Amino acid sequence: MARSRSTGPPPPSDPDQGIWQGQSVARVAASPDGMTVLVGKTAQDNDILSLKLASPRDWWFHTAGESGSHVVVRNPENLDRLPRETRRFAAALAAGYSKARRGGKVAVHEARARDVSKPRGLPPGKVVLSRFTTLRVEPMRLEE
Repeated sequence: MARSRSTGPPPPSDPDQGIWQGQSVARVAASPDGMTVLVGKTAQDNDILSLKLASPRDWWFHTAGESGSHVVVRNPENLDRLPRETRRFAAALAAGYSKARRGGKVAVHEARARDVSKPRGLPPGKVVLSRFTTLRVEPMRLEE
């Protein structure tokens, strides 16, 4: 008797490795302070990273007014504020993986993941922030 394909549980996810149901949705880097930083690869990956993989206490970064990668800093220690170098590193990656990466200093929004939402009907990669701050940074990419 032939077995039919199982519709069992989805493959495992690993937020610290940027893995959602067996698929890699983010580049992974360590900040200067040793925190895990995830950088979304595509608009669909950005949605998964920001809305499914990120914990409410994690930090989220994205270039203001331009398309680009969502960046999440994992926060398992539940810190109230990010170390300064990690904050700048994550913001610089958000700028570096955006269409604004060649424009000198770039404005980047910073929010807690709990303040990121997606109203029905928005295209992939588009989200709404209920609270955020903005910082200006020089763009950086992981290859540099």
